Amino acid sequence: MSAEQTGPAGESRVFDVVIVGAGFAGLYELYRLREVGFSVLVLEAGSGVGGTWFWNRYPGARCDVESLTYSYSWSEEVEQEWEWTSIYAGQPEILQYINHVADRFDLRGDIELETRVTRALYDDAAHRWAIETDRGETIEATYCIMAVGSISQPNLPDWEGLDSFEGAWYHTAQWPEQPVDFTGKRVGVVGTGSTGIQVIPVVAEQAEHLTVFQRTPNFSLPQRNGPLDEQDQRDWKAEYTQKRSEARQSRTGMVESLNEQSALAVTAEERERECEQRWANGGFSLLFAYEDILTDEHANELIAEFVRNKIRATVKDPEVAELLCPTNHAFATKRPCQDTNYYETYNRDNVSLVDVRSAPIQEITPGGLRTSDAEYELDAIILATGFDALTGTLFNIDIRGKDGLPLREKWAEYPVNYLGIMVEGFPNLFTITGPGSPGVLSNMMVSVEQHVDWVADCIRYLRDQSLDCIEPTREAENEWVEHVNEVADTTLYPRNESWYTGANIEGKSSEFSIYVGGVGTYREKCDEVVANGYEGFALSGAAVSGS
Repeated sequence: MSAEQTGPAGESRVFDVVIVGAGFAGLYELYRLREVGFSVLVLEAGSGVGGTWFWNRYPGARCDVESLTYSYSWSEEVEQEWEWTSIYAGQPEILQYINHVADRFDLRGDIELETRVTRALYDDAAHRWAIETDRGETIEATYCIMAVGSISQPNLPDWEGLDSFEGAWYHTAQWPEQPVDFTGKRVGVVGTGSTGIQVIPVVAEQAEHLTVFQRTPNFSLPQRNGPLDEQDQRDWKAEYTQKRSEARQSRTGMVESLNEQSALAVTAEERERECEQRWANGGFSLLFAYEDILTDEHANELIAEFVRNKIRATVKDPEVAELLCPTNHAFATKRPCQDTNYYETYNRDNVSLVDVRSAPIQEITPGGLRTSDAEYELDAIILATGFDALTGTLFNIDIRGKDGLPLREKWAEYPVNYLGIMVEGFPNLFTITGPGSPGVLSNMMVSVEQHVDWVADCIRYLRDQSLDCIEPTREAENEWVEHVNEVADTTLYPRNESWYTGANIEGKSSEFSIYVGGVGTYREKCDEVVANGYEGFALSGAAVSGS
């Protein structure tokens, strides 16, 4: 397949593939497709590559998956060459790694930065996508790949008065490139999700006083981060092939140490010992303490209460400790947070906690923030208010399929799709780790690579078969959605409000749309679809006219 990369004056540039987003997914997709001869253009809104790790520069930003696993597996050379310094890498090191890969494989020449995609329109007659940008250009492509990230659209509260605030305010996902110094300032942090839990201990060490505004407490586990031992890194690299394979076939995309017992089948003393050991291990170890944590309410509550007791034992003020104890959702039905000294931070004299569930935020004033029962004077405000996840970034682009159907309209009630990869009515449009896939419940690197490989292999197959169009059938799409929901209903996930269900976004349809059957099972399903001749898809082109 060939395509013009530059058209005559006044005409659109034409490519085989346009990729939206230059994060981990976009870079690898570019590499895969370029290696087999497709013309590819990557469009990126930021001024640099990196996606999530370009934008989220807030103090304390760090990955919750171990560095040696949260990395590309497709280049053995990079696997062996790159030396990680921390067990869990911080944002600067991850961004440095991404830039290293971009340079190592000479990817930058096919990436256009500071270019935001505003619309993507499918031309029924030409069988092409027209991708419009904020630079006023329209670029045409046979295939359009949305590598925009599942957790990329910031959730900005619509409180009155934010523009009137006389101090500085920041959203954690739109952090300045230069570090911000909070020394001597009265700082307010709004939000105690994963981001807030990372940023709060760091800012508390600088600020004259830190006020944390919490609506929903979250379960947080000690990360136990530290320098990565050189010998451990060598040992891991020597076994990379086996460990990567284990991760790909696991439930979460990580090398797990799952205890296949029920939490209800052991004595209280045995359960306490198991939980204590996993608490000491740190990271997500506690998630795998028992096989029924996410399926049995009683088992889940036992683990939840273990964590609450850890909070109570750490935080000296009993009233503050209880405010920090989650009670409105089951353990791990929101992605558990990881922290370094988060709960200990509330023992500092310069830190206070405000419960904004009982006293909601009313407005931002020129001098600070006002809740329904008090006003707080602040010099700076940090909004750790999260994201419009899964669909938000896609909805931020006006995507229209056949007959001009808006994706937002098709997904008004639920993000109906097939395999989390494609949508009926939107031919040749691919979504990387979108709703309907296990992405946000996994080590994202494993899910990203699996999706990128599937899409690249699909486009190459179409070319080799003299085809140029693929679209899921409505029947396959509906069956997949039904399956996703059936599997989810065997767990506690759908019973709890969270960003997984869109409950954090006012007016958003609150539905759980993530595949919870595990990344290994999901991979097998995707491979089976391909082995059966792309079962559930309609293929068409020169060789299959009107199929």
